[in-house]
Formats: sequence, C-alpha cells, structure tokens
Amino acid sequence: MPDLDTWISAVRSSQNRFAALLAPLDAAKVQHPSYADDWSIAQVASHLGSQSEIFDLALDAGLNGTPAPGMEQFQPLWDAWNNRSPEAQVADSVKANEALVSRIEGLSGDDRARFRVSLFGRDIDLAALLAMRLGEHALHTWDIAVVLDPSAVVSPDAVHLLIDVLPGTAARAGRAAAEPRVLAVETADPQRQFTLTTGPDVELAAVPDGGPVDLVLPAEELLRLVYGRLDQEQTSAELPGHEVVPELLQVFPGF
Repeated sequence: MPDLDTWISAVRSSQNRFAALLAPLDAAKVQHPSYADDWSIAQVASHLGSQSEIFDLALDAGLNGTPAPGMEQFQPLWDAWNNRSPEAQVADSVKANEALVSRIEGLSGDDRARFRVSLFGRDIDLAALLAMRLGEHALHTWDIAVVLDPSAVVSPDAVHLLIDVLPGTAARAGRAAAEPRVLAVETADPQRQFTLTTGPDVELAAVPDGGPVDLVLPAEELLRLVYGRLDQEQTSAELPGHEVVPELLQVFPGF
C-alpha cells in the first residue's frame, strides 16, 4: 500500500475537484440527471454528504476503540440528507466533505498508526479506510463530471491508487457470468496485468508482467468497468479484446 500521505493527498484532490464542479451550478443545474442511475447531481452530492458523516463516525470508532457505526446511525443521517432541498444538499455536502478531509489531514502520527476499525465486515487500518473513501468519492465525482463534460475521466491520481486495490472491489461487486471464463487483462497508465475469472466466483488477481493478453484497456476504464460505470461506446475500441466488453458489463452491473 502507498503511504498514508499519498492516500490523503488523493482524497484532498478529489474533494477539491468535487467542490469546483459544483461551485458554478445554479438551482436548476443541480437537479440535472447525473450518470448514477436515477440520481440527480444534487442527490449524488447528498449521498457523498451522508457518507462523509458516516466515515466521520468510523473515524471516531477507529480512534476510540468503540464499535463502528451501523444502520441505527446510518438511517437518520440518510433521512436528514434526503429531506434537504437540492441546493442545500449540494452546499451542505461540500461543507461536510471538506470537514472530513480536513479532519483526516489533521490526524497526528500516533492517531494514524493506532487507527483500527471493523467496518462493513472488514477489519481495516487507516489506509484501507482512505481507499474505501477515495473509491466512493472519486467515482461519484465522476458521475457529476461526465454529465457536465462527456470527455471527463476519473482523476488520474485516484486511478493510480485504486487500480492496486481493485481486486477486492471486483470480488465484492462482480456477478458470475452465464458462461464463466478466465481472461488475461492488461492496463495502461498505469501498466498492470491481471487475471480476471468471471465465475463461479468473480476474481481479479494481479499477476507478473508477461504473456499473451485477451483484453487491453486503460486502467481508468478497467476501474470504471468494475464500478459499473463503463458504457460500450466509452471504451477504447481500437485496443485488443474489445469484443468481450459487453459480456463484462453484465459481470459488473454497478453498485
């Protein structure tokens, strides 16, 4: 895992991008559909706002040695955010996300080292918590960015970090293919090689460089594929293996 400063820097960069995207939008624009199914831009912002408060509670738990938050804490937060107006969802989300990032940036070395929490079925340290947060924040920020600019991509600094924790995400997000297969996948920027097994258990496993590959694509596209945010027309069709992408879209329907 990269050092904590690298993760914190990427989380800060994602927050800055998120705030900058929302700053010029008026009351009508924030109600425009986002890329996320059935969510407006304001609703994406609301989701990230509530999640920032949930992650803040997780920080408390990991620093104080107390149980992680659960549904009894989540539901009131979701209800409160859902009851805000679209404009308030956006404005309050930027503030809540900024507060979380600033708190993380201010953690002492001792706090960083001793942080441990059991969250969503996993025992994690601070780096793992930041990886979870970055994946959530960077991809939802892209959900907004791409409807404002169809050429938008996930922030490169996030891609370079998330690509190496993508196997865990793939295992949780994947659905077995009707006709499972094993594919050798190579990415660019950064260059990585994986073996993708599409069933009965979906597995993305990093492998050493070398050997023939079945699918080549930018790392940013593989990231969006696993997160359910890759459309057929958005892929690099000129690269080898493009014909398997429709099948993989069924394996990774999104979450």
